Amino acid sequence: MTWTELLKMQIESAYASADGLMGMVSDGELSWKPETGENWMTLGQLLQHVTDACGAPCKGFVTGEWGMPDGFDPSEIPPEEMLPPAEKLPSVTSVAEARRLLAEDKKLALAMIDQSGEDDLVNRTVTAPWDPTETALGRMLLQMIAHLEGHKAQIYYYLKLQGKPVNTGNLWGA
Repeated sequence: MTWTELLKMQIESAYASADGLMGMVSDGELSWKPETGENWMTLGQLLQHVTDACGAPCKGFVTGEWGMPDGFDPSEIPPEEMLPPAEKLPSVTSVAEARRLLAEDKKLALAMIDQSGEDDLVNRTVTAPWDPTETALGRMLLQMIAHLEGHKAQIYYYLKLQGKPVNTGNLWGA
């Protein structure tokens, strides 16, 4: 199996199950968040984050275009600004918007895999704005899929905490 095949298989699975979980949310629940603890995203903020958790950073790694101003140096940003508190994060306004944005992000992730090509996935190294460690491009894109999967699991647990009838089949798209 090649990096290209592996990444595309993982993307198909992760996005399908994320979309299925999003389909279990109603627009009236977008402001919901767990009652105990601190710094929780609302369900709407979580859905917004999921819609750019993979494809957008894949674009950054493949093209070097992170959507940041010229001369931006992440090392000059204080840690509290790099990871803002949950209440400062944007939110989707509807589940339909979240699902549309998720589909667009999936297309972007797949396009970035095609654009990079197998040779770059294996041999090119990249660094993240948040971590200067050089990593193979294929591995970094796989980590972005894992990022999506982590937040997909968060949607699953939000639904479970709301008492919705979810099971591991919903989590893994079975």
